[in-house]
Amino acid sequence: MTVALTQSDFRSHLKKYLDQVNDDDETVYIARSNNRSVVVISQEKMDWYERALRAKEGSLEYAVARDQLIKRHVLPDNEIVESDDHYWDQFKT
Repeated sequence: MTVALTQSDFRSHLKKYLDQVNDDDETVYIARSNNRSVVVISQEKMDWYERALRAKEGSLEYAVARDQLIKRHVLPDNEIVESDDHYWDQFKT
């Protein structure tokens, strides 16, 4: 889930929103003046973003980081493929 709020609301309830970021894995968007918005995410979520970006696509490290981001609802889960005859026929030469 995502929380969007003003800078003054964030400042007034700082502990509440930071607890939501850490305890509930929330992403908090803070609207500021002059279109200078910011986002607050947990250090753990940021670490998984960075791991996914540094890892080579297709590597185990990338797969683990991607799985963690799916678990945190940052990335959509892979669509489940029905492995019926039609599915397997596409691989026949």
